[in-house]
Amino acid sequence: MKTKSFRDLIVWQKSYQLTKAVYEATKDFPPAETYGLKQQMRRAAVAIPSNIAEGYGRQFNKEYKQYLAIAYGSLCELETQCQLAHDLGYFQDGLGVEDLSKEVGKMLYRMLHPLSER
Repeated sequence: MKTKSFRDLIVWQKSYQLTKAVYEATKDFPPAETYGLKQQMRRAAVAIPSNIAEGYGRQFNKEYKQYLAIAYGSLCELETQCQLAHDLGYFQDGLGVEDLSKEVGKMLYRMLHPLSER
């Protein structure tokens, strides 16, 4: 089945779910983190599906690969921030953030490597 929109990409759908889960998981962070870790986690999460969508819209493999790589970098950033939030006692993953993060990471990795081998 040919994709007609970035919304048809499973990796975009999963990363969008991840973003919503991060927003939900960070809503009860301490007020002191409103402009700190909470905002950083949300920005990193939003960057993942946003860069997948933007790369898809560019329609050139080289640019698409670049945006997928940026999305993967944002995912790594988010994973680091989730670990820190967990270690600080702000974050308990009852919303599947870790599982979604791993799933999105595997998808992005598989998408990146065939493109880089061309």
